[in-house]
This record gives sequence, structure tokens and C-alpha cells, in this order.
Amino acid sequence: MCKILLSINPEHVNNILNGNKIYEFRKTSAKMPVDKLFIYCTKPVKKVVGFAEVSEIINGNPEEVWDKTKNGAGISKKFYDDYYLGRNKAVAYKLKKVNAFKEPKDLSYYGIHNAPQSYVYID
Repeated sequence: MCKILLSINPEHVNNILNGNKIYEFRKTSAKMPVDKLFIYCTKPVKKVVGFAEVSEIINGNPEEVWDKTKNGAGISKKFYDDYYLGRNKAVAYKLKKVNAFKEPKDLSYYGIHNAPQSYVYID
């Protein structure tokens, strides 16, 4: 099992932290099984604000994944469809035990110098 850090925009970060969004969607999955996901909040915050345990990784075509995740997606179907437009693969990380840091951390704390486009493994 491994840990990854994802760049997520502030609106979605807020919905993850307040429990309205229990799935984080990606176009590609990590090559190794993920058990913990660190949350990097993009501009204007630009900090790692917390982490969550990953209880399940759902892979499939976008419609299959939406059918399994729509109740905890925290996004609209239109937003989802736009994100996966022209894609035949979707990935959803199901989050549990979401923890916000009291003091958000710089990427450098994890030995990372630039925010990842997709994900980055961390120790």
C-alpha cells in the first residue's frame, strides 16, 4: 500500500473536508494500491491541508463509476461528464477518516517542489 498527494481545487477540498464529497475522481489511477491520500489545495491556498484514508478504489467506464459514486460525488453530473468527456476510463477514490491539519503544510515538508498535475507518491 502507498500514499499519494493530489492537487485539488479549493471548492472540492472544502467539500471533502466538510463531508459532502466522499469520492475523489481521477482520469488515471496510481500504479500501486493507495491507502492514504494527502490533499494539496491549489491556488490561492497552495498548501497540503489534510489527508484521508482510501477505503476503496473504483475503476470502470465513466457511467459505471458514476452509478456507484453519485450519492457521494459532491459534484454535479454535468461537471462529472465534462471532466470525463471523450474518456473511456474513470477512477474514484473513496475517502474515509478525513483529517484536516491544524496548520497546513508546504509541499517542501514532503520533499516536493511543484504541485503534481495528477498525483505524486510520498513517503
